[in-house]
Amino acid sequence: MPVEVALRAVRVRYGPLEALHGVDLAAPSGRVTVLLGRNGSGRTSVLHALAGLVRPDAGRVVWRGRDVTGLGVHQRARLGLALVPAERAVFPSLTVDEHLTLAAPARGGPAREALELFPELAALLPRRAGTLSGGQRQLVAIARALNASPRLLLLDEPDRGLAPAAAARLHAHLLSSTAATGRTVVVTAQTLPDTLTGAAAVHVLHRGEVIFSGEPAEPRTAPDAAR
Repeated sequence: MPVEVALRAVRVRYGPLEALHGVDLAAPSGRVTVLLGRNGSGRTSVLHALAGLVRPDAGRVVWRGRDVTGLGVHQRARLGLALVPAERAVFPSLTVDEHLTLAAPARGGPAREALELFPELAALLPRRAGTLSGGQRQLVAIARALNASPRLLLLDEPDRGLAPAAAARLHAHLLSSTAATGRTVVVTAQTLPDTLTGAAAVHVLHRGEVIFSGEPAEPRTAPDAAR
């Protein structure tokens, strides 16, 4: 299976703290990859290294066979990468409509993909994001990223604050859209949702190291996954 993006022996430090200890992992092209682990396991640091928010102290970030370790966030975004962080993912002063329109201005308005996936947003279009609930803001952030039609989509705990029905809809859409568009998705979660068992690969992180890599059915029985 071809690889879209990978970390090769990546180490990431925040001051005296090393968050990733020589991490090796890969995400297959045109599929969904899930990063599992508890808070502090290194999942978010992996996404930040992939997105260019942090530069590794050692190792390489390889995207489509190209070493992009030295590229910044905006350069990777121009190449087709979109990141939805777990927090502060919207601009409070902008309306929902502005968020969706700015993501793809040539379309002249919110994309059908976003509103079909999250019909709840239709009634919120004129509202400023700062007036929304946490779950509503998450919907806006995810919809904005989808509206940009990224080649590589990184989602940090996208289920946080979402109703179960909305989360299930999102997971089904991610799995189907990757097959239809060739988009690659990397998503983090603390535990593997039943609605993401169709993912291509799972990596389990623990204290900055990958302790398991395999298919979605395996982590539940892998001896190290519960450490």
